[in-house]
Amino acid sequence: MSTLNKIKAPIKDEMLKFEPYFRNQLKTKIPLLSIITNYLIRRKGKQMRPMLVFLTAKLHGEIAQPTFMAATLIELLHSATLIHDDVVDETYQRRGILSINALWKSKIAVLVGDFFLSKGLLIALDNDQIGTLKIVSNAVKEMSEGELLQIEKSRKLDITEEVYFDIIRKKTATLITACAKAGAHSVEADNNKMELMTKFGENLGIAFQIRDDLFDYENSGLIGKPTGNDIKEKKMTLPLIFALHNTTSSEKRKILSLVRRHNKNDNKIKEIVQFVKDKGGIEYTEKIMLGYGDRAMEILKKYPNSEARESLIELVNYTVSRKK
Repeated sequence: MSTLNKIKAPIKDEMLKFEPYFRNQLKTKIPLLSIITNYLIRRKGKQMRPMLVFLTAKLHGEIAQPTFMAATLIELLHSATLIHDDVVDETYQRRGILSINALWKSKIAVLVGDFFLSKGLLIALDNDQIGTLKIVSNAVKEMSEGELLQIEKSRKLDITEEVYFDIIRKKTATLITACAKAGAHSVEADNNKMELMTKFGENLGIAFQIRDDLFDYENSGLIGKPTGNDIKEKKMTLPLIFALHNTTSSEKRKILSLVRRHNKNDNKIKEIVQFVKDKGGIEYTEKIMLGYGDRAMEILKKYPNSEARESLIELVNYTVSRKK
């Protein structure tokens, strides 16, 4: 049994029911929209977010209809943001599969993203899920702020650790926090439990993003060398921020100049990656990531033993050790 299947085990039945439920929510009389939504559903990934909604719901009670609606809202939000991100970034592939804007152009992609967002709003309003809508809407706001903050700072290349954590807390952790909170809220968890899930989701989300940032400096199975994708996009992540903070002023100026002017040059990217490794940026970042994973784990230990708790513990371990 794979790690993800092991994590899903306590909610296996609910996850099987979720796909047709989600598909049903996207029914439309517009043929083009049907074709695109079917394409998106078929290319679903690991389903980490609905999985987290169901597991945190089960941690606090019995999964019911509001949990399916919460998972649907999260999935609609996540899909919409990915579609819009691909348009903004002019990205034509995601995980090796053609993006919506690559197949149907940007205007259609934006409209499909808008459709997903509006469907989420309507599902919440029609079913009186105002609490869940508030959780999800707050996540949208935070994610937008995080993206804009990153764009602003990438122009100046002056990101400190404090700003970096502010960005990833808003960009990534806020959606994972929304999953944990929405799951708990769907089974009417009390305020204390909601607060625990807020902290759990934030720590898990930050650990998740730091793990993503480390991939940039690790050898890819496909090309046998670091991808350097973040460097190409002038994204200042924790390994590089730490390395720049622990070097001479002249070397810092040199590396920043490479990031600013030669971020598309593979040899220069290789030089930056080696600089980060030499300055201990990888080891430092791994240590920070594991610290956030440990904090997420400590929150789970406040709960009595259960299948859901064990799966969430497994999810934390998977988050900090995954290879892709």
